[in-house]
Amino acid sequence: MPMTEKELQKRDAQRDLGAELLESVRQMKAGRAGRIHQVEVSPAVSARIKSGLSQIDFAKLLGVSVRTLQDWEQGRRQPSGAAKTLITIAERRPDVLKEIAA
Repeated sequence: MPMTEKELQKRDAQRDLGAELLESVRQMKAGRAGRIHQVEVSPAVSARIKSGLSQIDFAKLLGVSVRTLQDWEQGRRQPSGAAKTLITIAERRPDVLKEIAA
């Protein structure tokens, strides 16, 4: 059965939110001690970031919709054939892509 408003107020009045928050932070830090977290990005994200282009401009350059690029970047779909090759070139040689985009 849900608590009444009065019961909630009574419970909350007895809480030390600062102490609870501090304890939560300590637990999070303890859980991560010695761990290194790396975020893996898709080749499409890496290539776009290295090229310095927005999603819109990068998608135009590749000849795909922004939605398709977003699907690639978020791992929902994989580029195929020529798109994969262009992304590889863009990732390895962003200067070439910048030159083409100019």
